[in-house]
Amino acid sequence: MQTTRELNEMPFEVLHEEHLRIPMPDGIELAARIWRPRSSDSQPVPAILEYIPYRRRDLTRARDAVMHPYFAGHGYVSVRVDMRGSGDSDGVLPDEYTQQELDDGCAVLRWLAAQPWCDGRAGMIGISWGGFNGLQIAAMRPPELKAVVAVCATDDRYADDVHYMGGCLLGDNLSWAATMFAYDSLPPDPQIVGERWRDMWRERLEAIEPWAALWLRHQHRDEYWQHGSVCEDWDAIQCPVLTASGWADGYSNAVFRLMEHLKVPRMGLIGPWSHKYPHQGVPGPAIGFLQEVLRWWDHWLKDRDTGIMKEPMLRTWLQDPVPPVTRYEERPGRWVGETAWPSPEIATLSWRLAPRSHLAAESETVEAKTLSVQSPLTVGLFAGKWCSYAATPDLPHDQREEDGGALVFESDPLETPLEILGLPEVELTLSVDKPVAMVAVRLSDVAPDDKATRVTYGLLNLCQRESRESPEPLAAGERCKVRIPMNGCAQHFPAGHRLRLSISTSYWPLAWLPPESVRLSIVAGESRLTLPVRETGRNEPGVSAFQPPEGAPPIEITPLDPPHHNWWVKRDLAEDVSTLEVINDSGSFRIEEIDLEVKRRTLEWYTTRADDFSSARGETRSNVGFSRGDWRVETETHTIMTCDRDWFYIHAQLDAYEDSKRICARNWDIRIPRELV
Repeated sequence: MQTTRELNEMPFEVLHEEHLRIPMPDGIELAARIWRPRSSDSQPVPAILEYIPYRRRDLTRARDAVMHPYFAGHGYVSVRVDMRGSGDSDGVLPDEYTQQELDDGCAVLRWLAAQPWCDGRAGMIGISWGGFNGLQIAAMRPPELKAVVAVCATDDRYADDVHYMGGCLLGDNLSWAATMFAYDSLPPDPQIVGERWRDMWRERLEAIEPWAALWLRHQHRDEYWQHGSVCEDWDAIQCPVLTASGWADGYSNAVFRLMEHLKVPRMGLIGPWSHKYPHQGVPGPAIGFLQEVLRWWDHWLKDRDTGIMKEPMLRTWLQDPVPPVTRYEERPGRWVGETAWPSPEIATLSWRLAPRSHLAAESETVEAKTLSVQSPLTVGLFAGKWCSYAATPDLPHDQREEDGGALVFESDPLETPLEILGLPEVELTLSVDKPVAMVAVRLSDVAPDDKATRVTYGLLNLCQRESRESPEPLAAGERCKVRIPMNGCAQHFPAGHRLRLSISTSYWPLAWLPPESVRLSIVAGESRLTLPVRETGRNEPGVSAFQPPEGAPPIEITPLDPPHHNWWVKRDLAEDVSTLEVINDSGSFRIEEIDLEVKRRTLEWYTTRADDFSSARGETRSNVGFSRGDWRVETETHTIMTCDRDWFYIHAQLDAYEDSKRICARNWDIRIPRELV
């Protein structure tokens, strides 16, 4: 695996300020760490802002230490700010991407631009939440913001985020809510805020609500999701955008859309990575992303011609075939580029779904025959996570075990290699026997030894076949045509391999189950798979090799208890109960420079019984704790989500401890009606 080259000496000597407070217009103050060149005292430079709720003092400290001093050492003020209600900042954090959050971000940019060490120009960088609000704040057009780097982010909060996919409720909606339930309940550090830390903590604990319920109250694409979705008005963004993601991440589709719809200078980058900055990329190869970002900043914030805008608009890692396993150190492949997106060099190639489980060439005569499937609830146990966080093994396993509960269509062995780049699509003529139904489609690469590696997949809540905003129930037996876009991908299929399309009526627990079992009937001959085909072996001459990763020296971390990550698929054959158990235990460690011990652990269980759709149950438990000397604090959160045909049910618990004494205990029992989901 590629490692980061540590730069102990950089062009500029770096000053570090551990804690600054940035005032907001309403009197609230946000906590910040700042790294800047010593020379900025007399020679102001542009500022780079990362603005997220993940606690700059401790939980992101190791990651920040590699990136922010690196930017400062190359001539920028680099700033890491805790959002309102997080870390050591004042206030409470009621939800993600609120207007208050975005207004605060604009206020931070104004404050930075007014400081004597800043020349008035600023950029924003962020991964996930920080990538989201970078795009969202750019759409507000603060004059100080001149360029954005958005990694693993989205332009559409409903259609392409952790909550819903194709109108289907994602299992990650629960697991991500559980993560934020734990983070949102943590106190500030007394070394930073002093004696008022308890009052600040109490304020947070009294204000907190389970976000799983908040998001579940918005099951369609309403005003709640439209807020913060920059796809509502592409032209609002008027500064250059560099966006990056990975094929194992949940947000690669947004890169294609941003390249297609933005009118500003823009660049897209998609590697083999999970939900990580590309200089930390897993699966590898990781790249010298910080060097690329410096080229971007230097071009747009310092008016230097670094050559970055001569690169292709979209650079992607075209993946070679691999056996299906749930973790990869590296994905074989090569970098390719497209000078525009949509690319005039990408053609479409279709296969028709034919009887006898065959993918037929478009030119073949295919009988129009109805085929049907009613999938068991176990389809999806080997799907992996919607968004891999590199807490492997969280990638999809061999699809053969999933395909037993699906309709499967397979091509003949390819006579010549095939390469695809873009978003495959499935068009189905279908009918169902229930008013609420979903369909999951998967494209796999089948090797000569029959192992099936999932390349991409797509989901559709069939009630949203016409509209995300105004879904309608289906009429039993009535035929309709639907299009199901799959996630974007870049894949090489060698000669002798086969394409496999698998179609199922459930995909648990990646997606929550429909209210009842559904029989899906598909008209073969009137349904097809369409692939975006790239000329095999074509390389853009402008694609240059990336440098190895660089970064500032890491901080000293002392492991105390080892981390442990695992996924268990458990089948109780006596009771006919199936469970996916996810262990994400970061262990415990000491951050030596602030003498702080940290522990983090999250467990998840997703269970069904037999073919009982009302037996679906998701459960999470999270535990986060800090200690230093005689200061010890800890929070434990527990969330259970269940359902029946008409309702979702959420039970949540929060317990907070100081010195092993419970100082807060809260419980919630929430019932939310199902709305064609």
